[in-house]
Amino acid sequence: MALEDGGGKWKNVALLVIDMQKDFISGSVKVKGGEAIVPNVIKAVQVARKCGIHIVWVVRENDPLGRDVELFRRHFYDKTNMASKGSVGAELVDGLIIEENDYKLVKTRFSAFLNTHLHSYLHTNGITDLVITGVQTPNCIRQTVFDAVSLDYKHVSVITDATAAATSDVHTANIFDMKNIGVVTPTLEEWCQSTEQYIS
Repeated sequence: MALEDGGGKWKNVALLVIDMQKDFISGSVKVKGGEAIVPNVIKAVQVARKCGIHIVWVVRENDPLGRDVELFRRHFYDKTNMASKGSVGAELVDGLIIEENDYKLVKTRFSAFLNTHLHSYLHTNGITDLVITGVQTPNCIRQTVFDAVSLDYKHVSVITDATAAATSDVHTANIFDMKNIGVVTPTLEEWCQSTEQYIS
């Protein structure tokens, strides 16, 4: 039975979709493994919707002049406005759409928790468990996950084939590190089966 209202056993779960934006997937600062995971991220969102899992779209939107970006990245703004607010590159990739009941959170650093109200939003909505998808594994995924663990979220999962890095070796090494701090690391198929709402 689908849980369209966010109730039932999934009411305390949120799916975080991190940085699935055109600049990072196919644009000026693309992650080499990013395009390959787009279908899996789309499917994870579909499953989350069917189960009534909260969906949080975590996106980077920086100042067009780069005044709020990390110091080590400011050189990008000599050539391109990386995921700057209002730009095409800051848009979600094709196939991913923010719907009415979803939540959009804007960040300017790797971790979705740093200098944002994400923890407050999740806490006030009763979220104890997080499922993470997106790019890229050693940066925004890893730092968000480590912060979530530090903030005592009960269960943190990273879908291994709905996250990506520049190389498979980098991805695998970071998944290994996250697994060692208690993070669950299912494949998309394993995660879908665990929801009992598998979509073939």
